[in-house]
Amino acid sequence: MSRWRAAVLASYAASGIAFATWVSRLPAIRDGLNLTPGGIGLLLMCMTVASFISISASGLIVLRLGPKLTTRIGSSMVGAGLVTVGIGTSIAGSPLVVAAGLGILGLGTASWNTASNVEGASLERELQRHIMPHLHGAFSLGTVAAAGFGAWAAAIHMPVFWHFLASGVVVTSSVVAATFWFRAERTAAATQTFRHEETDTFQDPSTGPLPIISGEPDGAQPDAPKTAVPLDNKRLVALAWRDRRTLLIGILVLGLALAEGAAGDWVALALADGYGQSDAAGAVGYGLFVTFMTIGRFAGTAILDRFGRVVVMRWCSATAVVGLSLFVFSPVPWLAFVALAVWGLGASLGFPVGMSAAADDPVHAAARVSVVSTIGYGAFLCGPPLLGLLAEHFGILHSLLAPLVLLVVSFFLAPLAGQKAAKSVHPQEAR
Repeated sequence: MSRWRAAVLASYAASGIAFATWVSRLPAIRDGLNLTPGGIGLLLMCMTVASFISISASGLIVLRLGPKLTTRIGSSMVGAGLVTVGIGTSIAGSPLVVAAGLGILGLGTASWNTASNVEGASLERELQRHIMPHLHGAFSLGTVAAAGFGAWAAAIHMPVFWHFLASGVVVTSSVVAATFWFRAERTAAATQTFRHEETDTFQDPSTGPLPIISGEPDGAQPDAPKTAVPLDNKRLVALAWRDRRTLLIGILVLGLALAEGAAGDWVALALADGYGQSDAAGAVGYGLFVTFMTIGRFAGTAILDRFGRVVVMRWCSATAVVGLSLFVFSPVPWLAFVALAVWGLGASLGFPVGMSAAADDPVHAAARVSVVSTIGYGAFLCGPPLLGLLAEHFGILHSLLAPLVLLVVSFFLAPLAGQKAAKSVHPQEAR
């Protein structure tokens, strides 16, 4: 069990390293290609489109290949994408090559993230305690380490190619090695069955006992007999997209994901252009954001056990609003750095809690996680490029006000995170 947990933690950490590697050097990529904010937005859109295609199919991919193989393929694509971006920036000086590299990054990252969340949810159910915040905390630790290295690389003017080549090798090799200890079942190996049971994976102290939500789509009869129902992979995914609770959890995660994604892609540039800071200071600012997001995630397990999902999600939404607003309207640079710490704490637990809520049902975990991931990562990935287009007209700082509306929606949808899905079982247990 300890090796399994360490392997999943390593996968999350490597994902954070990959993400922060290219984010921390975004100013260098912009300067190397002489791009405007709108040009950066278009580049990011290439990654967004690729990621959205990948995340939309990730449920079927994980069901078909299993989390282990999906993670290996995805991390290998991410390593190749980093190298391609480095070549496009430092050697070819071509936005088209960089766009291709970001596209490869997007294809690999999206399916890898879904596979990691499915594997993590399986580990969480096995341990019977909240650990998803710790797993996402490992992602944040990876971003802190990579952001720190990125700030140093920017300060000494290290070529983007050599930086990204080293990171790509570390990411791919470490993840491929870690997956040897993955243990989640390959749910695509055989047709699954499920039945309704009056049990829950966790008891949420903020809501108390809750009515069981059926594994069937809306309209199923609550008093139906407990019979095994065969489900193939496509039907599992179709049921997930028709499940009202799953869709609303996705919308809940959407606002917090956009708050996190906007910080990842635009904080360094906002500090450089909006507050007159250097590229290195911009990387330090992003590092501060992810440091406090990491603190929030590692404190998340104790906080969830004490207060429950609903209170935590409301606290996250409100705190993110305060931090984001303070960052935009800060009259002095030092206060903007303080705002980044508050913003990071607010964005810390949105994704891990959303993934846990979506993955309560073992059989439907891959499909429902893919739905919530598609919606959440849609905001995480589509939002920043759209913010780039807004920045052309309103400036980078004021464009960051857009996520505030969705954060308010997340605040009011927080009770959905406290509900539980019916527990699913395998055929031999359903007899």
